Amino acid sequence: MKRFLYYPRLYTLIVSQYIKARMQYRADFFISSIGILLESGAGFFSLWVIFHSISKLVGWSYNELIFIYAFSLLAITPSQLFFDNIWHLSSHIRQGTFIKYYFRPLNMMFYYMSEVFDIKGFTKLALGIAAFIYASFKLGITWTFPKFILLLTLLFSSSLIMISLMIMASSTCFWTGEASSVLIFVFKFGEYSKYPITIFNSFFKLLFTYIIPIGFVAFYPSKFFLRPTETNILAYLSPVAGILLFVLAYLVWKKGVNSWTGTGS
Repeated sequence: MKRFLYYPRLYTLIVSQYIKARMQYRADFFISSIGILLESGAGFFSLWVIFHSISKLVGWSYNELIFIYAFSLLAITPSQLFFDNIWHLSSHIRQGTFIKYYFRPLNMMFYYMSEVFDIKGFTKLALGIAAFIYASFKLGITWTFPKFILLLTLLFSSSLIMISLMIMASSTCFWTGEASSVLIFVFKFGEYSKYPITIFNSFFKLLFTYIIPIGFVAFYPSKFFLRPTETNILAYLSPVAGILLFVLAYLVWKKGVNSWTGTGS
């Protein structure tokens, strides 16, 4: 039990110190937050422009797309809040500074990821919550306690999918020394999670379902609430996909950690 509580307490201490340090640069925080707000808000504006001319997009209404888009924002936000240090892994590998993570009696992924907590992600989280509430109200969705628990479960598993994809992408640098292009590639694919898979052709439906499972980030879980009568087996597989993919990502990370031999200098 003590071991179970040790990591949460340690994480709280590390993050609190990081936030204190980052808040010394408040101007940077506010400017970056405004940038994230504008970037995320641009997606909603694009939907508004599209639906200003049409009433439905391949059978999906404006408010349904707002719901899926907001669900995607909520699912992707944890990867920014808790795993943003993924983006710095290549730099640590090239410079050799990653070696310090081998010398502490801590889980190495926990130790590495806990060093950065991107508080700017709260801006995206707030926008996602506001849009989600708006879409739910417009669609007349009633949130009972069981439905709310289902929502939290699906959001958790959806977050695991995006986090797992980013971890596996960044872990390639253990062998190549550089993973920025792979990370950007995977991150850009995450943008497609904000739209229904049904708007794509057969090739991309297959790609986003079985190869790079972006469809499980928002579209398939959203169908539980938007169109429950049309929910198929893929929606029920969302939690399974999230857990299995995270286990795979952790194994890839461990393999990379065990394979890395340093800079050689």
